[in-house]
Amino acid sequence: MGLGNTARTLQKMTDMAEDVYKRLNDVREQVRETQDTVVETRDRVGNLEAEVAEQRAVLEALAEEQGIDLDGVKATAHIDEAETGGVDGAATDADSGAETRTESATATRTDADDATGE
Repeated sequence: MGLGNTARTLQKMTDMAEDVYKRLNDVREQVRETQDTVVETRDRVGNLEAEVAEQRAVLEALAEEQGIDLDGVKATAHIDEAETGGVDGAATDADSGAETRTESATATRTDADDATGE
């Protein structure tokens, strides 16, 4: 009887060890996939940051060319964001904020045009 119990105990331990080994391999694969995802995400974020920097430079150049007070537009955007409570209200208030900034930019450009005689 003692030998039969030992055999069953060894079989249980072997089964448990195989289960742990399978789980460990699954975890290793998940970690590897997560690492790959992190690297891909880092690369995408880097590309997006570079793209945003390029777009910012273009917008600043266009604003300067058009005589738009970029600091004023930024201040208005920050005020609008603070008044709407940040990101939560940004989607619904984005259109009205954009219209206000456009009107402000147009007024600034018109004032600049009047000053230069254009």
